[in-house]
Amino acid sequence: MQLSARNQLKGKIVSVDKGAVMANIKIEVTEPNTITAVITKESAEKLGLAEGDDVAAIIKSTEVIIGK
Repeated sequence: MQLSARNQLKGKIVSVDKGAVMANIKIEVTEPNTITAVITKESAEKLGLAEGDDVAAIIKSTEVIIGK
């Protein structure tokens, strides 16, 4: 499946919890091993980002879509 969305993480479903209206799907992420973030130079400098720093990659989105 090809999508234009770039924030895709591949994984395997480890649990499906179905409610009356919604379903909670837990996905164990295995790929990719590297995430690329594109941020402004100003933000990189303000955070003082450098190779070897420990950071958190946070994907900003209003929803998660599952493709199979």
